[in-house]
Amino acid sequence: MVENVLWPAYFDATLSRREGRRVAEDLAVERPTVDEIATAVQQVGYDSVVERDVAYPRQHWEDSGRVLVKDADDAGKSDLLQAVAAYVTALRD
Repeated sequence: MVENVLWPAYFDATLSRREGRRVAEDLAVERPTVDEIATAVQQVGYDSVVERDVAYPRQHWEDSGRVLVKDADDAGKSDLLQAVAAYVTALRD
């Protein structure tokens, strides 16, 4: 079983790549939540688990949570990030 970890920082338009954003700015949104990311993961077709009491390593002062994606072994992490980012953007529109 492959388990991918998705942090809200990966999709945050207010952050630079150096600060942790991993998707293109046009796919990023401001201050994404773990709930939005979990919903997008389900829309892509994977099961997810939300953990709220953890902080992104580069932003240790803020408990932002994270989303664990179960059984995403058929897609690479980059493809998964792009698909989830597209759904998060669509959720905001």
